[in-house]
Amino acid sequence: MSTPGLALEENILIAEFIDQLWLQDGLAKNTLDAYRSDLLLFAQWLQSSQRTLLNVSSADFGQYLASLSQSRRATTQRRMLAALRRFYRWLLAENRISSDPTLQSDAPITPQRFPKTLSEQQVESLLAAPDIENPQGLRDRAMLETLYASGLRVSELVSLKILQLDLSSGLMRITGKGSKERLVPLGEWAIEWLRRYMAQARPVLQKKPDDAVFLSRFGTAMTRQMFWQIVKRHALSAGISQAAISPHTLRHAFATHLLNHGADLRVVQLLLGHADISTTQIYTHVARERLKQLHSKHHPRG
Repeated sequence: MSTPGLALEENILIAEFIDQLWLQDGLAKNTLDAYRSDLLLFAQWLQSSQRTLLNVSSADFGQYLASLSQSRRATTQRRMLAALRRFYRWLLAENRISSDPTLQSDAPITPQRFPKTLSEQQVESLLAAPDIENPQGLRDRAMLETLYASGLRVSELVSLKILQLDLSSGLMRITGKGSKERLVPLGEWAIEWLRRYMAQARPVLQKKPDDAVFLSRFGTAMTRQMFWQIVKRHALSAGISQAAISPHTLRHAFATHLLNHGADLRVVQLLLGHADISTTQIYTHVARERLKQLHSKHHPRG
C-alpha cells in the first residue's frame, strides 16, 4: 500500500519495516496501522524540505518534534516518537544509516492521568444492580461479575467464546492485544454466576447457533457499545456518578483492589495482559492514593 505523492522508495522502506514488526512481534493490525501512519506523516514532512527518511539529522528531527508540539497532545507525541525511534533502531541494525537521529530527542512530559476506578463498596452496589429475575438481568450480572473477577478488556469480554471457558477448572483462555494468549482465572462468584447464566438465561436469549458467551436480546454477540450502555444503566441504579465510570471501570477496579490486598505487581501485569510493566504501574499510584485517604480518615493523627 503506497501513499500518493510520496517517493516509491519511502513507501517501500516503510512497508519493509511494518512487515518486520509483524514477523517479529505479531503486533495487532491497529498497532501496525498506527506505526505506518506515524512514519508516513514524518516522511511527508521531510519531503517538504527535500529530505528523506534515510537522510535525517538530529536537528531535522528536533524541528519535527517542535512542529508536533503545536498541534498534538503530549500522549500522541510520545507514541509518535516511540514509533520513529523503533524505526531508526531498525535502520541502524540493518546498516542503512550510520547514526540514529532520534537519540538526542526527549519525550514530552505527559500529565499523570489516573484511571477511573471504584471503591469495593461501589463495585458491590454495581454488581447487585441488575434484576436477575429476567434473562437479560442475569446476563448482565454474569458479565459484570466476570469482568470484575478477571480484569478483562471490554473487547475481550464481548468477544469471549464458549470454547474459551473452562468453568470446571475456573479458567479462561484469552487472546489479547497482539494476538497474545493468556490464561485468566475466575473466582468462585464469577463461576457461579456464569453457570446460572449459561443454564437459565443464555438458552432463552439464543435465537440461532452462536458460540459467543454473552448474547444480546437479539440473540447476537454483545458489542462494546451495548455493554457500555449496560454499565451506565446499572451504575445509575447503583447511585454511581456517570463521571466515575468508563467502559474499563471494572478492569481498573480489579487491578487496584488486587494491589490494595497485597497482590504482586508482576502478577497483576500478567492477569491484565500488559506487555510492559510500566503500563501496570499506574495502578500502584491509584492504590497509594487510596491508602493515603484511608490513613487520613481512620488514623487518630491522620
